[in-house]
Amino acid sequence: MKLLNNKNAVAVVCFILFVCAGVISKSYFDEYTSGFIDHTIYSSVLEENRKIFVRLPEYYDSNKSYPLIIKLDGNFNLLRWDESIYNLAKQGTIKDSIVVAIPNLFWLDSRNRDLVPPYARRNVQFEARTSNVNSPEIFGKADRFLEFIESEVLPFIERKYSINNNRVLSGFSAGGSFVLYTITTKPELFSGYFAFSPAAWYDDSVVVKEFSSGLKNTSGKPLFLYLSLGRAENGIITASFKGLLSAINLDAPENFKSDYSYSEGAGHEDNPYISVPKALNAYYEFRAGKYN
Repeated sequence: MKLLNNKNAVAVVCFILFVCAGVISKSYFDEYTSGFIDHTIYSSVLEENRKIFVRLPEYYDSNKSYPLIIKLDGNFNLLRWDESIYNLAKQGTIKDSIVVAIPNLFWLDSRNRDLVPPYARRNVQFEARTSNVNSPEIFGKADRFLEFIESEVLPFIERKYSINNNRVLSGFSAGGSFVLYTITTKPELFSGYFAFSPAAWYDDSVVVKEFSSGLKNTSGKPLFLYLSLGRAENGIITASFKGLLSAINLDAPENFKSDYSYSEGAGHEDNPYISVPKALNAYYEFRAGKYN
């Protein structure tokens, strides 16, 4: 009887391990592979291997040049991007584009580390950070991740594919805060910026404050920012979103053009799905001079 019990225990453990392995395998496949072209880049900046997913236009021709969209958040809504770009390009509303999606690391929780700006705590909190809470390791490393994109991802794509200077950076939630950080620190890297449900509420809306003070850095070439929020998102996110809109109204230079939308009935994760085609349409209206 004892031998049977031991065998049963072993069988149960083996079954649990088998199920866990299956769950991990599915999660890896869903999050860290794509239905497009996958590349792995060793990053000297981040000192680790990073994946990128590359979506090419249907009839990609290396003798032509294409717009580039750098999409944070990996596989999240990547098929929506593919569908929206295909349909809008077919209608002649936008140009078919190369999309480069950058996933988070699979075995390490790198999302907040990479996307939270270096003036906010990576273990994101709403309450204001007191002056004595200032150890370097508590802050986000968006500055390093931006360096990775600028000095490693963009050159890799420029060598591998045929792209032009029509370039967009897009992000959702924490990715949206990274977009806001980028447009005020390296505005020349992209001509269009999309921030869907941006996490601007960190540390008592420090992202809003830094965005407002950084808008002076965006003067120069024409830039476009598209912001969106779900109507059903919580009050904290909504208040910081309104703070961003107010900052633009008060502090944006003449060359800085923007548009925004609220997605009716949409929660935090629903809003980006609704926003993708809206942002693309608005950006190409900007390029056509309709925001002058």
